[in-house]
Amino acid sequence: MVRNYDPDKPVDPATVERILANATHAPSAGFSQGWGFLVLRRPEDRARFWRVTAGEGAPDSWLSGLRRAPVLIVCCSDRETYLDRYAEPDKGWSDRDEARWPVPYWDIDTGMAALLMLQTVVDEGLGACFFGVPPDKLTAVRSEFGIPATVTPIGVVSVGHRASDRPGSPASRPRRPWRDVAHEGNWDKPVV
Repeated sequence: MVRNYDPDKPVDPATVERILANATHAPSAGFSQGWGFLVLRRPEDRARFWRVTAGEGAPDSWLSGLRRAPVLIVCCSDRETYLDRYAEPDKGWSDRDEARWPVPYWDIDTGMAALLMLQTVVDEGLGACFFGVPPDKLTAVRSEFGIPATVTPIGVVSVGHRASDRPGSPASRPRRPWRDVAHEGNWDKPVV
């Protein structure tokens, strides 16, 4: 996750198209494809995003680096698309009851699409960071960018050319070994 970008290096529009095209290959429950992506490339659009999510004050060091990203992609999920899809005859449900869903797959599938964006960014030799929209700013983001009330921004992918990381950046933390996070057969048993 890159949190500091070179503001003088733009991202090729063809690269943004590949990022978005790859995102649409993410799995989705019932092939619902209930995601949408708001692309903010123009400086004035990114400034609007930062104004409604972070305010007008001086940003901290984390936000300063992130604000230099030349591309922001707001990843949104649409619950209604899933509820409609599973009320179709081939799915066997006759209603749109949300209680049938063990978890909100509309958000999970949108997260998977965001992951494919992140992987594409790496393949393109660029940097990216997935970060959330503060819950108290969701209404402002919807209003500012005309996002329907039924659509939920679940996170943002910033994209750009990596600048050097600041000391103490999360990039300097070691990754947890898989053996510390994997369990076999029972939660209290490690994978052997």
